[in-house]
Amino acid sequence: MFGPSSVPKPKYRSRWRTAAGIAYYRLRRRVSWMLGNKRFARLRRDEPLRHVHFTHRTPLLRQLRNVEMQLQHNKIINLRLAAQRLDGLVLQPGETFSYWKTIGKPTRRQGYVDGMVLHHGTVRAGVGGGLCQLSNLIYWMTLHTPLTITERYRHGYDVFPDAGRKQPFGTGATCFYNYLDLQIENRTETCCQLRIWLTDTDLVGEWRADSPASHRYEITETRHWITQEWWGGYVRHNVICRNRFDAEGRWLDEQFVAENHAIMMYEPCLPEKANPDEVPGRSDL
Repeated sequence: MFGPSSVPKPKYRSRWRTAAGIAYYRLRRRVSWMLGNKRFARLRRDEPLRHVHFTHRTPLLRQLRNVEMQLQHNKIINLRLAAQRLDGLVLQPGETFSYWKTIGKPTRRQGYVDGMVLHHGTVRAGVGGGLCQLSNLIYWMTLHTPLTITERYRHGYDVFPDAGRKQPFGTGATCFYNYLDLQIENRTETCCQLRIWLTDTDLVGEWRADSPASHRYEITETRHWITQEWWGGYVRHNVICRNRFDAEGRWLDEQFVAENHAIMMYEPCLPEKANPDEVPGRSDL
């Protein structure tokens, strides 16, 4: 079903052309928000719904090679501001959750500061940087629920090797205001609630609901391969699926989730004894 996929050589556009493209896509997104027929989730509830469907946490700080530690501390400020906009959001049947419509534009006026941003496979500073850790968390949690992911974007570059990885490659969701969005639709008959908060060490999230979970999900990488493109770069590919089990633990079926392709920013063959302190994880950028 799946096979080698060619990835074109990256195009580096001028600053002015990039700015024009961003303005165009942001305008198009705003128009779709205003004129589209989706019902976006707006209701927030302080009291948590009764049943936890899935919970996950990721560390706030890591030792990242060639990245200033101050950017990670700034990331925590950005995450805390965004979490305040998301925590308690109720996703009712028929409604859609939009990451950026709920959070809004991260600007200095709103209190956001320079954090880590991935740009063409490199880490740099940018206002609101680090919010991909939050979109990654929400995407991963949603894969373990019956909610339907209707819009998600993957990272186009594979920046860091796998040392210390706890989740399969390609199970994150990149974000960039406002057109690289994460959208989730509730096609069930159950009200769901997103909970997001920060501890001293972790970013923590939950999907809760007003009825108990009827299924359990297990995310797996069913295929993985690396190709060398005609232009000289290496590209990493994989296929992500999930196994669905009933409440008694009986396997029901395997569901396709995504096929990922990312340009590798490191050599495909690394020394066996790479220093784990110099090889950061990726899901927390």
